[in-house]
Amino acid sequence: MHLYRAIGLMSGTSMDGIDVALVDTDGRALASPGPASFYPYDDTERALLRAAIAEALPLEDRTARPGKVGEAERLITTRHAEAVDAFISEHRLDRSTIAVVGFHGQTVLHRPQKRLTIQIGDGKALSTALGLPVAWDMRAADVAAGGQGAPLVPAWHRALVAAGRLRGPVLVINLGGVGNVTYVADGDVNPIAFDTGPANALIDDLMLERTGVAMDRDGRAAAAGAVNSAALKALLSHPYFSAPAPKSLDRNAFSRAAVARLSTEDAAATLAAFTAQTLALSLKLLPAQPRLAIVCGGGARNATLMSMVADALPFTVEAASARGLNGDAIEAQAFAYLAVRVLEGLPLTFPTTTGAPAPLTGGVVSHPG
Repeated sequence: MHLYRAIGLMSGTSMDGIDVALVDTDGRALASPGPASFYPYDDTERALLRAAIAEALPLEDRTARPGKVGEAERLITTRHAEAVDAFISEHRLDRSTIAVVGFHGQTVLHRPQKRLTIQIGDGKALSTALGLPVAWDMRAADVAAGGQGAPLVPAWHRALVAAGRLRGPVLVINLGGVGNVTYVADGDVNPIAFDTGPANALIDDLMLERTGVAMDRDGRAAAAGAVNSAALKALLSHPYFSAPAPKSLDRNAFSRAAVARLSTEDAAATLAAFTAQTLALSLKLLPAQPRLAIVCGGGARNATLMSMVADALPFTVEAASARGLNGDAIEAQAFAYLAVRVLEGLPLTFPTTTGAPAPLTGGVVSHPG
């Protein structure tokens, strides 16, 4: 098999910045994850992205870029080009060895029930700016075929579990803005995956509104609060949790109305418990109980949330770092891996991960100029 050197890019639903990671892979077996870096957005950039998400709510055309949406797309494209250039310089990489860049863009709307998903970011312009091939628009084909278009990272989760020679079943939990899980059993060709509910998005929005800082750093606010059982019950009554898998979520699928009258600390504790309990609810959608859960994403740095997750799940829960993995970089690594799969014509999504009618290829490859 041909080995490719790929750079993966991820700007997630937390909208804190851009993760960049290097992976050498054939798109099948894991070869060698390389360095990773993070390039944060400033407050003005984050405000523009939030405005774009708000303005995108009524859109029905995935190509429409009105007002703030178009402005944000130009920002996303420029900032990703700057991030890749900085990454190549920082890690002293030979640009000529990079076969492809995997570009996720920024999700501003996800309505798979309407066969609509919108990720802003111009892959053609990014390719020209970098002088490198760019694989992008990786969700659209799946959604057009009736799939959820998310989550996209399970193929990479499966590769990580295989590379770690972990005895299954293993549950890989990603706690980004939205939570999702990938279930990998021994010998299974295709993973099982779905979005479980909120992760950091509700907490980030709460903290931004109450404190001006869009995170509960280390879970300190939640640790100082108490879970409100009535509010938690109201949050868990959302019909999403009784829906069958595969299923996926928009960042803004849930409301914070149930915690609006609580103190900041009690609200943060209740929202963290909400995330943990939605993971527990997800177990009923799995074919068997996992032996081990590996947690990645920004939520793994929230000590209070991690403690609640460990208490909610009846098996061993470990942060990705405990397995020698860079939990913050896994999604960026995934898009490097998926970019190579795009080049090789390999499936990105599966009936067991998105509900697609069959394993589906996807993505567009743009070349410089």
